[in-house]
Amino acid sequence: MLNLPCESELNLQYTSKRVKTLAHPVYAWLGLRPFVGQHTAAEHAALQRWAQGRKTLVEIGVAEGVSALALREVMSSDGTLYLIDPYHLSRSRSLNFTKRAAHKIVESCSRGQAIWLEKFSQDVAKDWSAPIDLLVIDGDHSEGGVQRDWNDWCPFVKPGGIVIFHDARLFDGGWTNPNYGPVKLVDRLFRAAKQPGWQIVEEIHSLLVVEHQN
Repeated sequence: MLNLPCESELNLQYTSKRVKTLAHPVYAWLGLRPFVGQHTAAEHAALQRWAQGRKTLVEIGVAEGVSALALREVMSSDGTLYLIDPYHLSRSRSLNFTKRAAHKIVESCSRGQAIWLEKFSQDVAKDWSAPIDLLVIDGDHSEGGVQRDWNDWCPFVKPGGIVIFHDARLFDGGWTNPNYGPVKLVDRLFRAAKQPGWQIVEEIHSLLVVEHQN
């Protein structure tokens, strides 16, 4: 069903040859190729470790939905996963096969509830009020965009809650570089200075995980 890059290759090489030859997401939606994650197998496992049993989860940036599926498979059986992505890059909103593929794979798991919010994250944040157990920031990758998502959403993460930044650190053989917005933002917030009330609890490939301290 899905295919993850098992090695931290610079170009995210996949084991299935069909991923490269059938790159368009319509082929995933039609079942002609696996759904592909833009994260490594080790990152997939980390997402599931941190999402285990959590009740209120938010992912900013969904793409084909592989990371969302990872979260939904292990969250609390009565949990809610909020998926935020405007899916605005398609030429035709009615034929947006990235969105269709994401809905198909996420809905292949019936655990808890998945709520889709087809808006920009800053617009969703304006009306948000619920405490969050786990937040994944993987949307706008500009430094300003990541900063905005952090500023908008971190106040809702409750003590003991987790924020996961994707594409946020350098690693051997990886695809990130020092100019990546998430890399620059987390270096500034959590390395050059200590963000009060937050602590780095795991770093794995491009993922950086911080916990809201009690």
